[in-house]
Amino acid sequence: MPGGQLRSIGAILPILKAEFPDISISKIRFLESEGLVSPERAPSGYRRYSHADIERLRYILRMQKDHYLPLKVIREHLEMMDRGITPPTPGTPVVAEPAEPHEAAGRPALKLGRRELIQVSGLSEATLVELERQLMVMPRRGTMYYGREALMICVVARKLQAYGMDVRHLRAIKQSAEREAGMVEQAATPLLHQPQAGKYVQDITQLVVQAHAAFMYVLMQH
Repeated sequence: MPGGQLRSIGAILPILKAEFPDISISKIRFLESEGLVSPERAPSGYRRYSHADIERLRYILRMQKDHYLPLKVIREHLEMMDRGITPPTPGTPVVAEPAEPHEAAGRPALKLGRRELIQVSGLSEATLVELERQLMVMPRRGTMYYGREALMICVVARKLQAYGMDVRHLRAIKQSAEREAGMVEQAATPLLHQPQAGKYVQDITQLVVQAHAAFMYVLMQH
């Protein structure tokens, strides 16, 4: 697309869908309402997006899709880019890391409102309501905000729907996780009085998660 050409929101939608199939006009408008992208306005009031606007949207969507970065952090990155500063390269996807509050040092805590959780995850509100009813997704204790693990579950739930798996299947996964959490708790109990108890619990949890993934891989090969 020529650098000076401007396109309507309807015209850029198929361009973005090639890489982000779940993108919608409402999601683009949400990102605009959050001040992350500012397209020009024609005299008629319609939005007109430049090539730079489209690339900015691509960056935002990649940071959400591949790294689950909260909009606050993405906004900071964009502000750095606007000043000619290269933003920090995100680390490995959050799926490979333990959830809050056992975040790796230096990783920003994720705080999403309900509307933002739906927008970022792409999950329908009806499915979110069902996940909450089953106590699989809930705000952080004592707050109205959802954390990184809630986003992970919502994203997984949405993606599993494409394979015919619904909340019932997630319930079975949750029950398996509860059994594994019980094993971790039992193993960690004798260590809780030690100075590095939190690190020990995190290490045990990570090992159990790795073992689970390895066994799943082995079982699926047979």
